[in-house]
Amino acid sequence: MRKFGYPDKNQRPDRLNFGGIHRVGERQSSTGLTMQLAGYDAARGRITDASGAIVLVSDAGELAAAWPFSGLLAHWARKHTRAAYVPSMRRVEPRWQYAYGGRVRLAQRTDPLRLLAALSRGEVYYDPGIKLEHASGDPEVKRRSQFRIASKSIASLYETVEAVEV
Repeated sequence: MRKFGYPDKNQRPDRLNFGGIHRVGERQSSTGLTMQLAGYDAARGRITDASGAIVLVSDAGELAAAWPFSGLLAHWARKHTRAAYVPSMRRVEPRWQYAYGGRVRLAQRTDPLRLLAALSRGEVYYDPGIKLEHASGDPEVKRRSQFRIASKSIASLYETVEAVEV
């Protein structure tokens, strides 16, 4: 946070943020970091180094973060073998309200190579929302670290995606 975070853009005092969309091969302007797939050959769709990782690196090649393939891919297969995607809308005025659609997408049969391929194409991206409050004193870190995908690209992660009414 102290090295790659940046002062709060809304001028909140004594706060550092680490956020912004990070896509493979694109430098993120706020953090100065580029996401790479170290040990993955996108052209062949293969892992070339079993100890590889999704990494965030600085312009000087300094490693800021890494998600080793071994742990990430095991987690991916376990968590996303079957998934339900529920459409939603949010309204903040006059107060926070949510509405959920009645047509959900049920997705099945994924594998880690689908995830890496979608990352390499820029369909899946890293979208952190990390903040360090009270940075000069007794700091408090709040973490939200997520990989995301646009709704229109979900089918690239699965063998089958079926829309059903609920």
